[in-house]
Amino acid sequence: MKKQKIVAVIFAGFALLCSSSFSVEASYRFSGFRGRPPIHKLGSAGNFPAGLSPDQVKRAYNLPSDGGHGTVAIVGAYDDKYIEKDLAVFDLQFNLPGCTTDNGCLEKHIMGKARYNSGWAMETALDVEWAHAIAPQAKILLVEAKTPSGKNLLDAIDYACERKGVVAISMSWGGAEFPDELALDNHFKDNSKITFFASSGDNGAGVSWPAVSPYVVAVGGTRLDFSNAGKIKSETAWTGSGGGVSAYEKQPDYQANYAISKSGGFRAIPDVSYNADPHSGFSIYHSTGSKNGWYVVGGTSAGAPQWAAIKSLGLSADNSRFYADKASMKDGKFFRDIQSGSNGDCGYYCKARRHYDYITGLGSPLTTKF
Repeated sequence: MKKQKIVAVIFAGFALLCSSSFSVEASYRFSGFRGRPPIHKLGSAGNFPAGLSPDQVKRAYNLPSDGGHGTVAIVGAYDDKYIEKDLAVFDLQFNLPGCTTDNGCLEKHIMGKARYNSGWAMETALDVEWAHAIAPQAKILLVEAKTPSGKNLLDAIDYACERKGVVAISMSWGGAEFPDELALDNHFKDNSKITFFASSGDNGAGVSWPAVSPYVVAVGGTRLDFSNAGKIKSETAWTGSGGGVSAYEKQPDYQANYAISKSGGFRAIPDVSYNADPHSGFSIYHSTGSKNGWYVVGGTSAGAPQWAAIKSLGLSADNSRFYADKASMKDGKFFRDIQSGSNGDCGYYCKARRHYDYITGLGSPLTTKF
């Protein structure tokens, strides 16, 4: 028993060490939390899309061209007052069905008076445009917190949870762990019909909240490489993908049953992965009022809304099914196992490998049914 406690302390210490990329040691409290959107822009604005198109991504991950059920909720901060116009340009470019407030596809709810912030607005454009691209028939509920403080973001999450028809909530933001996080798990735990998705972070090895909650699907990052003919050549771990072992959250049953190596009985992240490298980034249309154009963006924040859309497509994506599927004889039907790449110099924890790893989790999607 004493030996187990010693091992737990060692791994908790590793988790704190892995959080160094956030320039803290997980010592602050929730009152000091400020969410940050892990998004990376490649180059400047252009007149035409230069990143991946929805069709390319759907082929890469074996996703259907159409579909979607219920509502995908996007939780962010500040007010992107141009999002509906930007989404209209995106939809027209890629021959997607229109998604507007008039036709009931898009709804924006601001949690009080919120100002405009260009960085968060770019994240909003990525989240909304690509959630709609992956699940065109789903409704989009954009919930904008007044600021990215922890309290305001949780208020926005709680609002999304209360809305009828929501099947998935995307949280493309995060920050370092903190001791209070255990008391906040109930915001995700008490909603069995909703799957929560959060980006694992873009600073390499390190653990991020809310992705680290055992009731949230943590989405890590990869890099897609295509042949000249447009076919997938490879998918490897992205150097920026966050991942590691929690300092506070105990290992949930779905991970314990899967027997993740070297976790010491604590929560491991990420759970799954998705393209995130800005060099294989996504096309988005984004306006600031003074400047409009097409951008190429990446980051683990790109995977959270697209995984949320996958939940809308198949209505079965959640951690309990993911780990059971990966452990089955037909695991190759569900995930592309990412086996190469690294995100730091922390040895075992920073290298991709077969089965589960601390950069890409169980792998990237190859289906919508889990």
